Amino acid sequence: MKKQTKRMAAFIMAALMTASCFTGCGKKEDKNDKTTEAVTTEATASDAVDTSATDVFEDEIEAPEGYTLLWHDEFNGTELNQDDWNYEQHEVGWVNHELQEYIPSDEYAFVKDGELVIQPVKNVDEDGNVSYVSGRVNTQNKHDFKYGYVEARIKVPEGKGFLPAFWMMPQNESLYGQWPKCGEIDIMEVLGDTTNMLYGTLHFGAPHKQKQGTYTLESGDFASEYHVFAIEWEPGVIRWFVDGEQYFETSDWFTGTDGKEEQPYPAPFNQPFHVILNVAVGGDWPGDPSEDTVFDDRAAMKVDYVRIFQKDEYDENVEKPVDVLVFREADETGNFVYNSDFSEDESLTDDENWKFLLFADGAGEAEIKDNEIVITSTAAGTEEYSVQLVQPEMPMEEGSSYKFTFEAYAEEPRKMKAAVTAPDCDWIRYFPDTSVELTEDWQTFSFDFDMKDASDDNGRVEFNMGNQGSTATIHIRNVRLEKVQ
Repeated sequence: MKKQTKRMAAFIMAALMTASCFTGCGKKEDKNDKTTEAVTTEATASDAVDTSATDVFEDEIEAPEGYTLLWHDEFNGTELNQDDWNYEQHEVGWVNHELQEYIPSDEYAFVKDGELVIQPVKNVDEDGNVSYVSGRVNTQNKHDFKYGYVEARIKVPEGKGFLPAFWMMPQNESLYGQWPKCGEIDIMEVLGDTTNMLYGTLHFGAPHKQKQGTYTLESGDFASEYHVFAIEWEPGVIRWFVDGEQYFETSDWFTGTDGKEEQPYPAPFNQPFHVILNVAVGGDWPGDPSEDTVFDDRAAMKVDYVRIFQKDEYDENVEKPVDVLVFREADETGNFVYNSDFSEDESLTDDENWKFLLFADGAGEAEIKDNEIVITSTAAGTEEYSVQLVQPEMPMEEGSSYKFTFEAYAEEPRKMKAAVTAPDCDWIRYFPDTSVELTEDWQTFSFDFDMKDASDDNGRVEFNMGNQGSTATIHIRNVRLEKVQ
């Protein structure tokens, strides 16, 4: 969950698929459990755990090798323990243009059948006005910690407009400055209309930057079954896991004031953080609920347990990795866009450079045919980016000037938006989203722009073909991005 309004599109990254064995055992049968070394631990006085209302004792919980249990909640009591958790209260639109109001009530965040249930609710008044209420809880000033292995076993809600999250924020958000300078660790986010894909994200810096990994299930989804989501947070490195399998890692972050007065590494991730659990409704990323979105049990996020482990000691004497930009080379014509060999017809899924992406109810397919890319949409989706054609790794150098050109037509007149974006830098636009009117004849579109932001070796050429009033088939060819000065 983001702490500040922003428009977020999806960016698919290659996942790091390193096997690991960090999953703990729970009170329910868990098909995703991994074998780990059992460790008997004792909580400190300040982190004492009341086991009188739980069926799972500390000496029954398996810890990752080298770790001991710091704190846990199995939610086996009759109500949420407010010695451990805080209810939050926030108005509609507090962040990200979200639609829900967070109300501190056990009506929206409660313990039932050995689980924490966060239940969003849709209200319709006598005049037909719709409003949404949801729950959000945290452990701030009750269970804050610096470094550790953090996991929760969760089943997420299903439905357009839901954004469940298991994440972390600093105990003192003003230590390095307000978001994003303070840092944020998103352990799990899953869009309610794409419940087979997991996002793990790190937010930091001034200007705001992020590092993000994704994981897609080969079968099943995160809404119909429980999965264990975790991070391992050490000085200078954070790793993300699902069901004990590592899928992302980063050591590359910073913080400062508008890019100046940079704080010593590994700031801001060298201070105590706390855990947050919530379900957002609507907003910039998931979009609004649809007519098909239901607010019954399927809308609830269910948390089986939350567990925090720590090592006995950590070496904080770490050095920041050298941030070396690796710029893609242009082809012999000066074009940074790689069009591969378009002389051979193939599905676009086989192309190593162009990526065809579908989100937020978008549907369709793309193929290379007759030296062009043909995008056939069967559903426009709810967002302009619901149907996307993108190519990453565009070398954008501060102070340089660029020319962006392409040829396109549609089988019926329609609109399409083009842009050059920054997936790693809060999705800012190096070349702004620009609508073009496609006709049934080939047209050449050409745009000049200056790169005024900090240099970036991962800009992205982007064509957005969703939710713009038509699903007419689009043909694109001769895409070029070249530096002219």
